[in-house]
Amino acid sequence: MKIKRKLEIAVISDVHLGTYGCHAKHLLTYLNSIEPQKLILNGDIIDIWQFSKRYFPKSHLKVIKKIMTMASNGVEVIYITGNHDEMLRKFSSTTIGNISIVDKAVLELHGKKAWFFHGDVFDISIQNAKWLAKLGGYGYDLLTLLNRLVNWYLDKRGKERYSLSKKIKNGVKGAIKYISAFEKVVSELAIENGYDYVICGHIHQPKLEHFENKYGKTIYLNSGDWVENFTALEYQFKRWKIYNFNKDKLAPFITDEDINDFENLETKDLIAAITIVDKKKLKKSN
Repeated sequence: MKIKRKLEIAVISDVHLGTYGCHAKHLLTYLNSIEPQKLILNGDIIDIWQFSKRYFPKSHLKVIKKIMTMASNGVEVIYITGNHDEMLRKFSSTTIGNISIVDKAVLELHGKKAWFFHGDVFDISIQNAKWLAKLGGYGYDLLTLLNRLVNWYLDKRGKERYSLSKKIKNGVKGAIKYISAFEKVVSELAIENGYDYVICGHIHQPKLEHFENKYGKTIYLNSGDWVENFTALEYQFKRWKIYNFNKDKLAPFITDEDINDFENLETKDLIAAITIVDKKKLKKSN
């Protein structure tokens, strides 16, 4: 029997299911290793912007199945919408069993207030030039596909894997400036509204940092992504930590555990289950 780590909260974001950059098998291994009371999906889980019926592997579908199984087993799943899955915002404040769809969430954690949201509301490129942001998304997807080919070659040669997109983002002064500004604005707003923690995704930069100004202090956290960093946030024993798959992965956990029934379903039926919402099953929360 495999022992799973018990957590109060696990936070993942920017999975981008349905794109070549998504590392669904890594995420499945992680989800199979934990037993959280709450699982917070902080945006961009399914990449509806770039969704294509031609590419949605079974490993991606298994992530959805795993999350549904966790919910059916009593885990509270909070799906916070992001820009790549913004289509779900029309169902905000909807509850389906243990799964709720919201645009933001505020939780009280041992007397402290935690503010969760994806973060795209602070992205000017998303708000003012959505078509340009989408075009950039496709370019990013091509880059990650190229990166996979490079890493396949490096793995064959026994060399260290390399992240092209991460190298580009870290090397561009404009990107670094944007990330710094994002973190500062979000943290200042959290202090202004009296939040002890502010938890975001969106910028694919995992981080845990104390922020303080003359009006107060807060802890800024970012869950990173499952495209290049493979990170999550975990809350247990009144503390937050960043989980890093490359450093913290647990070998005994198998990605296909408890989800073999998926193999007998047709891909087209699974895709339909994801993209078509049965309104009769939707229950508006009070």
